[in-house]
Amino acid sequence: MTARQGARLAAALAPGTVLELAIEKAVYRGRGLGRVDGRVVLVPRAQPGDRVRVLVRKSHSGWAEAELVAVLAAAPARRSAPCVHAEGCGGCAYQQVGYAEQLRIKEAILRESLARAGVAWEGEIHVHGSPERGWRLRASLHFGVADGGLRLGFRPEGSRRVWPVEACQQLSGAMMRTALAVRDALAGRGALLSRLRGLDLLESPEGAALVATLDTGLAAHEAAELATLGRQLPGLTGFGVECEPRRLQWLHGAPYAYASVLGLRVRAHARSFFQANRFLLEPLVREAIGLVPREGGRVLDLYSGVGLFALPLAARDGGEVLAVEHAGSSTEDARWNARQAGLPVRVVESGVEPALAALPVQHDERILLDPPRSGAGPAVVDRIASRSPAVIVYVSCDPPTLARDLARFAGHGYRADAVRLFDLFPDTFHLETIVRLRKLGSL
Repeated sequence: MTARQGARLAAALAPGTVLELAIEKAVYRGRGLGRVDGRVVLVPRAQPGDRVRVLVRKSHSGWAEAELVAVLAAAPARRSAPCVHAEGCGGCAYQQVGYAEQLRIKEAILRESLARAGVAWEGEIHVHGSPERGWRLRASLHFGVADGGLRLGFRPEGSRRVWPVEACQQLSGAMMRTALAVRDALAGRGALLSRLRGLDLLESPEGAALVATLDTGLAAHEAAELATLGRQLPGLTGFGVECEPRRLQWLHGAPYAYASVLGLRVRAHARSFFQANRFLLEPLVREAIGLVPREGGRVLDLYSGVGLFALPLAARDGGEVLAVEHAGSSTEDARWNARQAGLPVRVVESGVEPALAALPVQHDERILLDPPRSGAGPAVVDRIASRSPAVIVYVSCDPPTLARDLARFAGHGYRADAVRLFDLFPDTFHLETIVRLRKLGSL
């Protein structure tokens, strides 16, 4: 490329420039990819097959980020978004795409993520879809004050502004009514408004329990004054306030929701991690533990949360499962769940790497791990691989970090022999993946 061509291209991708693009494919985080003279332009909410007009917002070396201005020619799968807030709230990336196409896009993104990391998967991917409405068990909303009024909703990507939401199709009717009732009950509290940060909701799958937690900058004595709020709201089985210095003060009812998973009763605290999709909760667990062979040595469940996988594994196999989790509320839930079920699950409250370093290796171990979005990382992958487990089942909510970790496992001789995709977050760009790994020679 000549200097003149480079200058012309830089001008074409300069912030403020309006372009017309054909969208070639979808990429992770809900963006469509188009090109200008071979340079990539990423456009939120643009879909493969669209021809669009965009406004360049940010320019980087060799690529740019742009805002969708207009769809000039729509892809065949494009639809009218079923939610009135789809264009503004930032919670959904694929509202404007038919659901079957959403699943196809997510499978393509997963395959590309793996291929880019050098661990391409050419085999079948079993894809599990979900109803698009009312699937959330957990939700986090934000408070904001605008024009003297209290807002409750979501933040558009890259913004601190709160987009007010009156109806979210991800939430059940009970969750949405409770969220609005909390907002309305707090709206007249004047000086408190600027110290309200967010509202977290946790609902049991069948709706028997609904727990709300306010995240605030209030002192403990100020938070205690909100106790009547929990009692006043119909359908709320528990209510607490996170106050300064980052301490949860429980004010009404119990801080737990319960779920029945493969015949086991599982408790989750309002501050414990728990899977978000009520419709795919049990299918996800069934598939993950089904990929763990019944025969073999001890089972290690890493990043085990409340014991969602450890409990049914212990119930199925009858032997001890060792569960490792660093969060205190989750370990308390896991121990309670194991005691109530009478199952041989030993819970270790620890980070995964130090726990593995202190734990003697047993022959033919089976390992399941479900790390956070940041993935397991090199140190944990190396620790796991050094134990030479018979099988590794990796549950992931982030394709790029999954692919990174699978590439490192490949360096230790572990390759995938099964891949599953669960759409735990329909209409959003998120997806859940389960991958089973075995060592070369044992496949």
